[in-house]
Amino acid sequence: MYLKSIEVQGFKSFANKIRFDFQHGITGIVGPNGSGKSNVGDAVRWVLGEQSARSLRGGNMQDVIFAGTELRKPQGFAYVAITMDNRDRALSIDYDEVKVSRRLYRSGESEYMLNESPCRLKDINELFFDTGIGQEGYSIIGQGQVEQILSGKAEERRELFDEAAGITKYRKRKALSEKRLESEQANLLRVGDILSELEKQVEPLRRQSESAKTYLRLKEEIKGLDLNLFLLECAAFRRDLEALLSKETILEEDRTEALASLEALKSEYEELEKAIGSLDASLEEKRGILAALMEAGGKRQGEIRVLEEQIHTEQANGEHIAARLQSIEQEKREKEAELVRLNRQKEETEEALSLGKSHVEERKKKLVSSEEAIMLLDRDVRSLKQSAMDLMNEKAEISARGERFKTLSEQLQVRASEAAQRILRAKTEEDAINESLRRENAKKAELYEKREEEKRRRLSEQEKASEHERALSGITASLHEIQTRYQAESARLESLKNLSERYDGYGNSIRRVMETRGRIRGIHGVVADLISTDQKYETAIETALGGKIQNIVTDSEETAKQLIAYLKKNRYGRATFLPLTSAKENKVWDPGAVLREPGVIGIAADLVTTEPQYEALVRGLLGRDLVVSDIDRAVFLERKYHYSLRIVTPDGELLNPGGSISGGAFRNSSNLLGRKREIEELEATLNRLLKRSEAAEAERSALSRALAESKEAIEGIRAEEQRCLLQWNTQEMAVQRLAEKKAELAAQLQDLTDERGRLFAQLEEIKESSGALRFDGEDLDQRRAELETHLASASEQLEAERKQRDALAASLSEVRLSANSAEQQIHFIEENRNRILAEQLRLQNEEEMLRAGADDASGRIAEKHAAIQLRQGEAERERGEREALEQELSKLIHEKEARAGEQKQYFSRRDEIAERESALDRDLFRIRAQKEKIEEHRTNRARFILSEYNLTEEGAVQYRSDALQSQTTAGIRQTMEQKNSQVRALGSVNVGAIEDYKQVSQRYSFMKLQYEDLKQAEASLLSVIAELDQGMRKQFKEQFARIGKEFNRVFRELFGGGRGELRLDQEADLLDASISIIAEPPGKKLQNMMQLSGGEKALTAISLLFAIQNLKPSPFALLDEIEAALDDSNVDRYAQYLRKLSDHTQFIVITHRRGTMVASDRLYGITMQEKGVSTLVSVNLIEDKLDP
Repeated sequence: MYLKSIEVQGFKSFANKIRFDFQHGITGIVGPNGSGKSNVGDAVRWVLGEQSARSLRGGNMQDVIFAGTELRKPQGFAYVAITMDNRDRALSIDYDEVKVSRRLYRSGESEYMLNESPCRLKDINELFFDTGIGQEGYSIIGQGQVEQILSGKAEERRELFDEAAGITKYRKRKALSEKRLESEQANLLRVGDILSELEKQVEPLRRQSESAKTYLRLKEEIKGLDLNLFLLECAAFRRDLEALLSKETILEEDRTEALASLEALKSEYEELEKAIGSLDASLEEKRGILAALMEAGGKRQGEIRVLEEQIHTEQANGEHIAARLQSIEQEKREKEAELVRLNRQKEETEEALSLGKSHVEERKKKLVSSEEAIMLLDRDVRSLKQSAMDLMNEKAEISARGERFKTLSEQLQVRASEAAQRILRAKTEEDAINESLRRENAKKAELYEKREEEKRRRLSEQEKASEHERALSGITASLHEIQTRYQAESARLESLKNLSERYDGYGNSIRRVMETRGRIRGIHGVVADLISTDQKYETAIETALGGKIQNIVTDSEETAKQLIAYLKKNRYGRATFLPLTSAKENKVWDPGAVLREPGVIGIAADLVTTEPQYEALVRGLLGRDLVVSDIDRAVFLERKYHYSLRIVTPDGELLNPGGSISGGAFRNSSNLLGRKREIEELEATLNRLLKRSEAAEAERSALSRALAESKEAIEGIRAEEQRCLLQWNTQEMAVQRLAEKKAELAAQLQDLTDERGRLFAQLEEIKESSGALRFDGEDLDQRRAELETHLASASEQLEAERKQRDALAASLSEVRLSANSAEQQIHFIEENRNRILAEQLRLQNEEEMLRAGADDASGRIAEKHAAIQLRQGEAERERGEREALEQELSKLIHEKEARAGEQKQYFSRRDEIAERESALDRDLFRIRAQKEKIEEHRTNRARFILSEYNLTEEGAVQYRSDALQSQTTAGIRQTMEQKNSQVRALGSVNVGAIEDYKQVSQRYSFMKLQYEDLKQAEASLLSVIAELDQGMRKQFKEQFARIGKEFNRVFRELFGGGRGELRLDQEADLLDASISIIAEPPGKKLQNMMQLSGGEKALTAISLLFAIQNLKPSPFALLDEIEAALDDSNVDRYAQYLRKLSDHTQFIVITHRRGTMVASDRLYGITMQEKGVSTLVSVNLIEDKLDP
């Protein structure tokens, strides 16, 4: 495997897209200082996942994006890609070429690609494990990193040896296993807590579940008893009905026999009637003549009385006209007074309306003024807020300058440390300890803050989870209530539909007729099915119809006759039919005056709706029934109209003509007329409940998901909190160790006073500048405080003005309401004036008619006196003729009386038979009443069973028990009472505990299994960690010995003698022990690495790198001026050894040294032809310049 190419675009100084192609051997990258050579090494380190901007020589990660020049704009992204030849499958990926790329946008978004496919940084790190390539590898060594191998941090040096020993991937696996172990232990603790809670719930729920099961068992037994009792009662009802039907049949036969006797007697009577008829004819003839005479005489007397009455009437009419004229004058004065009052009231109301309108305009102006003031204040508040933001920006700039001064101060300390390399190791160690202590304390504080933040997050999530649980409990209860109501309403709807389909509540004959509807054409239905009305009038309409509501409407009399024959044939009883062909509207009654009476709602026929073909029928049934608001008004109207009206009220009271009143309470709240409406209302209610149930179910699902997410988040936060606590404890121990080291070095720092004085002088200047910045900051704080005061005052004024605006708006609404009320009152007054003017005109017309009639009365009285005298003379002549006829009539009457005596016996016999028929009719009525009572009892019982158990008689048969059917109804009722007592003894029963216990029990078993699985997982992870730990120890120990041996050999070769040694801290753990590097060049006996020269340090570090490359060659290595500190002879040895290693490793070297260039197989030149932009120049051109 080797590096084939590097593509760079927008990375640091590489503004343009540049591609570097590489071959085996050594490739050199050369160029002047500042040309961007080292950016190539930074690009490779960055694309392999470097996360530290400082390691890339930047302040933040956006610094790697080309920032632009005087002539070029900044780039929006940085892109680097490296391509490696993988034909030997050194990388565990099945591709001949592997391309790794990374892209960073200025917005902060970043992406990694592996062979043009998105991937994670973790995937890239794992791909290069154990190859020497990567962040922790030894294949990329930049400027200054050579010395850090010797003088850097022990943990960073340790990472180099771990990668060389090949245990880095095992360390990662161990860390991942330890993280999983922490997670498993946290889960184990959580599951243990849950198990503890579930154990507390299981036993109480078990007892509640058993109690609920007992309750349900008893309720089921009670149901069985009740249903068997119902079946026994139904059987008894049928037996009673059969007995009554038998008696009814006998009585019908006796009644038929009595009717036949009446018919025979009637024939005898007709013969006698003929004889008497002939006598009656003679009598009638004589009486006709006599009657004619008497009629003529009566007529004369009648005419005389009529004339006298007419005279009297004319005289009375004169008196009546005079009285009526006086009454009209009185009414006209009253109407005039009322008209004056209304005119005055109208003027007053118009004045109030005008005043109200002026108030409306006044408040409108005030409201507009208030709105304008609010706009001005709002603009001032926004301006003050903008000023506050400007001050905050200035404050941020001052803070940034302060940070720059702080950074400059740190840089002075670093430069002082570099200038003091002559000072003993104590100073270097002290600086390192101070830096480490500061960083460790910062990490410690950061970890503490992070732990507190996680704790706050956990508490917040727990509160959210509690809210979700409360909301879920509420919505579950609401859903249960909705479902319960849905089931109840559904059962009620089904019951009503069954009642409607079976025509329950109607007589047996009605039901029998409606059963034939499919077979016999022409049946339109019962009256209740054909009409509808508002719910508030249902009781009134049903009361008005009475028994007629069950009348059956047919298309013709023929259909009615056919149905009557069907009832007679099957002895199903009697029914009333209303043929549409005989239905006529009653037009005799004119209710005009009555409808204008207060409290009159209307004619009953006008309050119902029906199809056009039934309108005449409805008029005939309800056309004379008046609906009045209440019984008091009804009684008043009956009295006023002399008890001639038929009135009903919405509460069901009925006032009949003649004065009779019917009323009281109904046995149930349902009625035949409202049954269809109730079904429609129930269907609408069920649809609404179904929608509410679906919405509640969706909300419950959402809450359940949110609760699960909250709980999952809580567990994740708790695990993170535990991890932070563990890291904080580890950090605390590290800080303590550093503090102890610092105390040991305190004595050695007394000799550095002079040097510190010079550095402190420079730092003092920075402090003075920082003080000036603080002064500026305090001034800004003061200005901001004043600005916030003004802002608060302006905000208060704005709020006060808004409240005033709201008050004005409310007042405007009230005034508008008063004005509208006044307008309505004026309209009402105008309607009353028009009514009074119309009544005045009517009175004027009536007065003129009465005065005209009074003038003609005197002439008519004289004419009638003359007519009376003429008729009295004719009456005297007719009296003689009448006396002769009366004698002849007397003889005929004596003969007829003889015949009448014979008729008396007929009447006594007829009365006897009629009395017997009447007695039979009473018995039939009593038996039929008993049948209806039994039917009613049976229907009520069936309704109860339907509403209680949602079962009909047919459905109840499945619960039939032979043992119970052999008992008496009293015995079953006693057993039911005992069962009910047992139910009451159970007290409050939670039926849901059965399901709750089942769920909790299942959850407890599941959690128990999970707990055991977690214990096994914990043991498995501990075993894996132990195995990894053991393997790492063995491998590191072996590889470290080989690296030490090879280091000594390479050291001696590069230095021409001397000794190089690697030592482990024997007191520390093997996997965490620090590593010391001992270097003794030829002829020197050193006690401290700081005594080596810069070149010796560099060559020692190179010896270590070459030793590692000998033992474990990396596919490629990128070296950035690591030989810069070497002299020419050492550069030549370095180049020769580099050439030796190039057989197994591809080298890319960034260099200024001629010896390294000479050893290179290929050279790239980097230059800045355009200021600030790195470019790649011709390789051949550079090679020509290098040739002697």
